[in-house]
Amino acid sequence: MRFNLPYARAGQTIGLLGGSFDPAHGGHVHVSREALKRFHLDRVWWLVSPGNPLKARGPAPMADRIRRARLVMDHPRVQVTDIEARLGTRYTAQTLAKLQALYPGVRFVWLMGADNLAEFHHWQDWREIMARVPIGVIARPGDRIAARTSKAAQVFRAQRLAGGAATLLAHGPAPRWCMINVPMVAQSSSKIRAKGEWSA
Repeated sequence: MRFNLPYARAGQTIGLLGGSFDPAHGGHVHVSREALKRFHLDRVWWLVSPGNPLKARGPAPMADRIRRARLVMDHPRVQVTDIEARLGTRYTAQTLAKLQALYPGVRFVWLMGADNLAEFHHWQDWREIMARVPIGVIARPGDRIAARTSKAAQVFRAQRLAGGAATLLAHGPAPRWCMINVPMVAQSSSKIRAKGEWSA
């Protein structure tokens, strides 16, 4: 079952950055580098998804998105993967359940932008996701207030770690989450597509 899946050993801390990456850009790179540093992660895996269940329009072909992501993200501790396609999972909670079964002893941290936290309560089994792994939230321009006042942030406000404790995020039981504020690259996949700069 683990054939062609990334290698990780027990005791390691792996950040998971999921998304359609349609296309990958400098913002994704910046988030990954900051997450490695601020959350003290051993590695970050990009989970290039077959498709986002919350989006009506399908993304560009997986092979094209993977190829672009690997061109954009050049870091020895960040790996671009098609894990969800290989596992046959559609939703994040399913992916996490399978990864935790396949990698006993590995500490996973789910990474997301603050804009995702604002919409997190619309995700399938979002409470289960919170219960499974710590969540590292990286603030993006203009999204801080919406994230802090979101339903997920309110429901799990007692489990929030202060930004100064970000290095401790992976070393405690879920649910726990931490939002860090970092200088951001104001790029987005939707803007790149709108300008016609991405055609697979």
